[in-house]
Amino acid sequence: MKSFTYLILGAGRQGTAAAYDLAIHGSAKRIYFADMDVSQAENAALRVNTLVGKDLAGYRQVDVSDSGALKDLLASADAALSAVPYKYNLGITQAAITSGVHLCDMGGKTDIVLEQLALDQAAKNAGISILPDCGMGPGLINTVAAYAINLLDEPEEIYIYDAGLPQHPQPPWNYTLTFHINGLTNEMDGQAVFIRDGKIVHVDTLTEPEWIDIPEIGKLEADVTSGGTSTAPWSFLGKVNRYENKVMRYPGHYDWLRAYKALGLFDQEPVWVDGVSIIPRRFYHTLLEPKLTSDDPRDLGIILVRGIGQKDGNLVQVEIRMMDYFDEKTGFTAMERLTGWHCSIMMILQVNGVIPPGAHPHELVAPPNLVLDAFAERGIPYHTDIFSLPLRKV
Repeated sequence: MKSFTYLILGAGRQGTAAAYDLAIHGSAKRIYFADMDVSQAENAALRVNTLVGKDLAGYRQVDVSDSGALKDLLASADAALSAVPYKYNLGITQAAITSGVHLCDMGGKTDIVLEQLALDQAAKNAGISILPDCGMGPGLINTVAAYAINLLDEPEEIYIYDAGLPQHPQPPWNYTLTFHINGLTNEMDGQAVFIRDGKIVHVDTLTEPEWIDIPEIGKLEADVTSGGTSTAPWSFLGKVNRYENKVMRYPGHYDWLRAYKALGLFDQEPVWVDGVSIIPRRFYHTLLEPKLTSDDPRDLGIILVRGIGQKDGNLVQVEIRMMDYFDEKTGFTAMERLTGWHCSIMMILQVNGVIPPGAHPHELVAPPNLVLDAFAERGIPYHTDIFSLPLRKV
């Protein structure tokens, strides 16, 4: 059996979860963590080696903005994962193409993803694949949506709901940070990109609340956030008439977010306060981050996708649900597993030639049934239900 060398750029929580999965399921010959902070890379490698019971992971120091050093490091791998801030991903993509290495990344900004996808021909010429914007959201949630679309003969509408929540919420916040706080604020700011009435539309964040009943938890509030659909509206334009995503939170969470946004605390332009220039968002994060940080890592992740369309001549609704919980055995959170493992599964598909050369939206080239079955094999099952709906009046 062929084995592979993997490179993880950024030795944070999600990158470590991806490396662990590659060590177990990726026919890994060697896995290297590379980080500006070499001690963090060393600790991540030690954690993976301890969990798998063998010396499989090593570590390197790298500044990903140093193109020469990055290319040298990439050249030693079969596939790489970018788990660093999104602002570096275009440069990393260019370096991966030059080095002839498959690349998957955790994305974070659709404008940069579109620039990466513009390198499609260069990636094809290099014989490698580029898969931006993977992870839980916008990654896995759009994989599940693609699966729903494939279940329908004539898909019409797709509604995506997802959540990363503490198992034991503490008021008044009822929320715990499982990723960088700036990412949280980015989600709540700006506009979402949806398909409505068969057209691309932009919808303001925090403007369309609705209640979703999750039997294991109860009622959650869902609202519009930005970035979750990533490239999917363009990928599925002409395929469905409606495609949208909302993020779920415990009741009350969105009330204070709407207030903070209206107050201007998400703004990044400096303001003067008593003769001192401050950036509202930094001030806001300085105060809020400690409130959302918990010593209890026990979380849960939820993905719920509802698709409406024709199947076997009938109007139906398909519903796909996935849930994951903090893993007591490994110490990985649900957010780490759903995010990191979506990336690692994509990398396994890349090195095994399932993904063709080029720079692709993952929702168009990664077979969703293979991805979801891979999660099921890892102990995170998905459940599919199909309900008949009354015919609509013309």
